[in-house]
This record gives sequence, C-alpha cells and structure tokens, in this order.
Amino acid sequence: MTELVTERFAAESLVRSGADDVERAAEAALRPRSLDEFVGQRVVRDQLSLVLQAARARGRTPDHVLLSGPPGLGKTTLAMIIAAELGTSLRVTSGPAIQHAGDLAAVLSSLEEGEVLFIDEIHRLARPAEELLYVAMEDFRVDVVVGKGAGASAIPLALPPFTVVGATTRAGLLPAPLRDRFGFTGHLDFYASDELERVLSRSAGLLDVPLEHAAAAEIASRSRGTPRIANRLLRRVRDWAEVRGDGTMSLAAARAALEVYEVDERGLDRLDRSVLQALCTRFGGGPVGLTTLAVAVGEEPETVETVAEPFLVREGLVGRTPRGRVALPAAWAHLGLDAPRDQDTLFA
Repeated sequence: MTELVTERFAAESLVRSGADDVERAAEAALRPRSLDEFVGQRVVRDQLSLVLQAARARGRTPDHVLLSGPPGLGKTTLAMIIAAELGTSLRVTSGPAIQHAGDLAAVLSSLEEGEVLFIDEIHRLARPAEELLYVAMEDFRVDVVVGKGAGASAIPLALPPFTVVGATTRAGLLPAPLRDRFGFTGHLDFYASDELERVLSRSAGLLDVPLEHAAAAEIASRSRGTPRIANRLLRRVRDWAEVRGDGTMSLAAARAALEVYEVDERGLDRLDRSVLQALCTRFGGGPVGLTTLAVAVGEEPETVETVAEPFLVREGLVGRTPRGRVALPAAWAHLGLDAPRDQDTLFA
C-alpha cells in the first residue's frame, strides 16, 4: 500500500513547478555556471550581462537585482551566476525564514564587501524586516536597537557594499518602497520548445546518457515551458531507459516513460485531467465554483487554484469567469468529447 501511495504521489507531482530539498540537490549538478551557458531568457541575460560588466569595469558592486517570474525558470540559477560572474560568494536565505528584523540584521551584519545576498520569495518578508532592508539596500546601514521601552536607543552599524538579488513569483505583492530600491528588474518568461531541447541536450550530456533529438523534442513538448520540469522528466526517462530499455533515451523510451508517470502529450498530469473531466462530465462545462470543483476532484481548493489552474488557463483549456470556472472548447477536444452547442453562452 505504501508503494502504491508513493508511486501515485510521484505521478501527481512530476510536473509541478516547485522543488523540494532533494530535487534542488539533483538540480545543482545540472545548473549552468555562467551567463554564456545559460539557455533562454535572451533579453534578461543580455541586460544582466551589461549590468555586471559595467560594475566590474568600475570596480564597484552592481545595483540590486530583482528577478520575477513563475517557479522553475532559473531565478536561483541566475543568482548563483551573478555571484560567480562577480567572483564573490553567495549568501542564500528566503523570505519565510526571516520573520523578525533581528534575523535579517544578523545576516546583513555578517556580509563581507562585494558579497551577493540572495533572498528567495522576497515578497514573503515580514514587514519589520522589509523596513530594515530598505535602509540596508540604500544606505548600507542597519540600526541596531539597544534596550527596551523609553530607554531604547538605535546604534547605526555601517555595512560594506553588497548586492541583494531578490526572487519572487508574485512581484505584485512587493511593496513599492522595496521594489524601487532594485536598480535592475528582470522578468523571466516560459521557454519555447527549441530552448527546452537545448536545455535537455546539455543536461543529458552532463548525465552522460545518450539522448536522441526526437526524444528531446517529445520531452520538451510536455514540460510546460519550464526547465525544472524538463530536467525532472529527463531523469525519469533516463530511469526507464536504464531499467526497461537499452540505456538510450529514444522517442519510444520517452513516450513509454511519460506514460508510466501519467504525463500526457500536452503536459497534463492526473490532477489536471481530473479537473477537466469534472468540468466537462459532471458540470457540463461549467461555470462551477472553485470549492465545488475541488471537492469533485478530491483536492483542497488552494491546490486546484495554485497547482492545476494556472497551466490550464494558460493553455486555453479552462476559463475563469465571475460565475466560476468553465471548460473551453480545447478542453473538450483534449478529452475527446463533444462540446455542447451552447458553450459560447457560458461567458455571457
């Protein structure tokens, strides 16, 4: 029973865009080490290269950098590359880990000149920590409060010049005063299939496993435009090829492996298809409320809204209306069903 639950969880989570600690360790071996090795995001890469080259030429630390975009597109990788390009070390923390101003003050006061401080999920910083970060980023100073109550006093502590690299999946939640203190803001977009094929070819070379071009194209087409998902699927195809195949990641091996893990030709997993099936067969295409839809598929509303819905909406399979979620014609076609004739009236 435990094996069945574990296998089902693996199939459900294979195309999620987030990553746990185990997967981050696996990703580390595949990360590019320089901007020249980084595939995709041409505009952001070129802009960032200019910022870093100018800073090196002046012998100064570059402006603070804010990277935004969906998870799995390379924000953490770019932060590591920034530190490597500057020839300095990287300090890593996250917004949820800093709940008090003192936590951030301890991190900032230990920084050395020129270091890069990477704050993942920076939009989740606690408000007192945000206010402390404002001053640190602009004036390279933190005010250490000594004492309590009326007798408390603030002692300014000078900080060496450093660079903050913030990463966020929800840039709109950043307060304007914090957002304005970043000298460079880059937004990462989803990858095209040919870019993902290049990512997969590079990763296969690092893993020392033969990858046929057709297999790379097949995996890329099911990766939701996300390198993290592409590399995850690549590792699963490698497992299938080594255990049940001849060790070569061929087109047949890729299709067979992805069938085992229930990732269809469009990149949908079990949860995605369950949502579409419920919308089309139980509710006649909608509209239906999020809570009702979540109950129908046996998941929490937050899971449906944050895990399945963004991709389904982006693919034009599901629409969001004031009256609830509706299945679009592409959803009926994907499931091999005939859409009702009054489908166009659902948005009225």
